[in-house]
Amino acid sequence: MAVDLHLHSRFSDGSDSPTEIVNAAADLGLTGIALTDHDTLDGIPEAAAAAAARGIHFVGGTELSVSWRDLSMHMLVYFLEPGPGPLQDRLGTLRESRHNRNLEITARLADLGIDIAFADVQQEAGRGVVGRPHFAGVLMAKGHVASIAEAFDRYLADGRPAYVPRMRLTAAEAIDLARATSAVAVIAHPHTLQLRSAEFAAGFRELVDVGLGGIEAHYSEYTAEMRARIAEICAELGIVATGGSDYHGTYKPGLAIGVGRGDLRVPDEALQRLAEIR
Repeated sequence: MAVDLHLHSRFSDGSDSPTEIVNAAADLGLTGIALTDHDTLDGIPEAAAAAAARGIHFVGGTELSVSWRDLSMHMLVYFLEPGPGPLQDRLGTLRESRHNRNLEITARLADLGIDIAFADVQQEAGRGVVGRPHFAGVLMAKGHVASIAEAFDRYLADGRPAYVPRMRLTAAEAIDLARATSAVAVIAHPHTLQLRSAEFAAGFRELVDVGLGGIEAHYSEYTAEMRARIAEICAELGIVATGGSDYHGTYKPGLAIGVGRGDLRVPDEALQRLAEIR
């Protein structure tokens, strides 16, 4: 059986509701899922209720942007629930930083001659945390670009004229906060760090020493060989090889729940092992 431990709803930068995601996963026969919206836990109650109704195992989580060795890294944190707590409380500060960044992105786009009201971006996001994909959606809707990908390539990606950095925890801080919250931290899509596999094993050992629980080995953008190699690194480090589709609905076309681009399968043992090390 299979699981999907990397899913985004419209509470951050996905297009689907938590209920829609749960129902799609259950229809596919997945045994478990994790909702990992960026910097927020707001979609968890709805997802948990839908999962209980469909008889599918559900884990609450979030995805954080962190810094490590002067690099930008994404980290998934599992077994989180809304309410007070060490990491939950810090998410509020991160969301405030994200809001300030969004206002600056709006100003930079205006400087480029692209007049987009921030209210339009908020409307695109609905109830969710506003992020760059929502800016991309508005840019596309207003005819400035032809696709989400073009919006990032021309304006929003790191190094492009409307990109604005934002506050990040360090990787060690994120792991420490996760452990203090009885949660498990996992490195997401490590290929984005552009390190060689030998550097993965050597560099990530320092994070294992402070409590890292796993690395996302089974990922939509990986070849079978990459998945196998990262799983080997996880075994060498004694941590869990996790995985997921990184589904965002219409904001990441071509990715499907559970199967990514069609060839993804995340074994349910990944979720079992995460629960064990918790």
